[in-house]
Amino acid sequence: MKQIIFVNSHPIQYFAPLYQFLNRNGLKVKAWYSSDESIKGSTDKQFGVKVKWDIPLLEGYEYHFFKNYSWKPSHYNGFFGLMNLGVVRQLFNEPKSVIVVHGWHYFTHTLVLLLAKLKGHTVCFRCEMPYIQENKKRGFKNTLRRAALKYVLFPRINYFLNIGEQNRLFYKSFDIEDDRIIFCPYSVDNDRFREEAAKLDLNQIRQIHHIPAGEKVIIYSGKYISKKKPVDLINAYIKLNRTDCWLIMIGEGELRKEMEALIAEHQLTKVILTGFVNQSQIADYYAMGDLFVMCSTVGETWGLSINEAMNFNLPVVVSDLTGSAYDLVKEGVNGYVFKTGDVNELTEKIDAVLSGKLSWQNSSQQIVDRYSYRTILEQLRPLTQ
Repeated sequence: MKQIIFVNSHPIQYFAPLYQFLNRNGLKVKAWYSSDESIKGSTDKQFGVKVKWDIPLLEGYEYHFFKNYSWKPSHYNGFFGLMNLGVVRQLFNEPKSVIVVHGWHYFTHTLVLLLAKLKGHTVCFRCEMPYIQENKKRGFKNTLRRAALKYVLFPRINYFLNIGEQNRLFYKSFDIEDDRIIFCPYSVDNDRFREEAAKLDLNQIRQIHHIPAGEKVIIYSGKYISKKKPVDLINAYIKLNRTDCWLIMIGEGELRKEMEALIAEHQLTKVILTGFVNQSQIADYYAMGDLFVMCSTVGETWGLSINEAMNFNLPVVVSDLTGSAYDLVKEGVNGYVFKTGDVNELTEKIDAVLSGKLSWQNSSQQIVDRYSYRTILEQLRPLTQ
C-alpha cells in the first residue's frame, strides 16, 4: 500500500483531524509543511488578533517541517512567501507515494506539482476554486494564468480532487476528463461536533448569555472582513425588526468598529459580537442557534462554518457566491440561497426560516453526512492500492 503525503502551507485546524482519521482507519499518512506559524501562534491578518488553535494539530500522523528560504517568509506573503527547497530532495527520496498538493499558490506547491511525477508518484491536486467565481475573472493576467494551468501544470497531475460541485465545474472548464476527477468533499470533523452537541445543556448555555427560552437566535461565524459581508447581515437583522430574535456574530476583524457603530446607531441590544472563539468553545454558540447565515461574496470558496453549523442540524441561509451553496443547501428543505449583496432578499429568507416555512427536520445533518472524512477515506483508499 502506498503512503499518502499531503503538502500544506501550514498545519490547519480543519485538515489535521482528517489526517488523524485517515491514519486511524488504515491509510499511512504524512504531512509536509512549509510554515509553523499556526503552531507557534501568530497574528492572523484578517482576524486582527493573535491566533493559536486549541485542538491538537500535530498528533496522530507523521509530519515534517521544511526550511523556508523565502526573503519574506510567511504564508500570508503570496507566492514567494513559501520557498521550501528541501522538498525536492525529499520527493526523490520517498518511495512511490500518493502526493496530494493543496493549491498552486505558493512556490513550494508549484515545485512539487511540476516534479513529483518524475519520480513516479501519483500526483493529486486539490484546490477550492468554484467555477461561479472563476467565471467572473477577466483580463490578460487571467488568460495567462489559465494557459499556464492548462498547458504547463495540469498535464503533470494524475487526479484532481474536487471539494464540491462548483469546484468540479472549475476543473471541467479546463477540459479535465471525468475519470481524473475524484470527489473528496470539503469536510469538518463531523463526529467531534456531534459528540459535543450531544453533551451540551442548551438551557444552561442560553442562561449564561441571558437569552430567554423561546427567543430565536441567528448565528454568524467568520471573520469581520469585507469578503464575509457581516454588515449586510446586521442590516438584514435591522430590517427583520423582530423583538424576539438575537444575532450572535462569532469572529473578529477589521470591520468591528463599523459594525459596532451600526449596532449603537440602531440601539440593537440583542446583537452580540463575540470576538475570536477557539475550536474547543465554538460548539456552545452553534448549539444556541435556530439559524446559521453566511452572506459572503467572491473569495468565499466554500465556507466550512456552514458544515459546522449543519452538524448541529441548523437550517442555513447562504449567499449564491459562496462555494458550498450548490452542495449543502437544498432550497426550501434545509435552507435558502439568496443573491449576494441583496439585503432585502437576505431578510426575506431569514424571516422564512424563522417563521417555520421549511420542511427541514433533520435535513441539515443528513445532507452534511456525505461531506465527511469517511467519504474522503473511501475515495482515496483505491489510489493507495
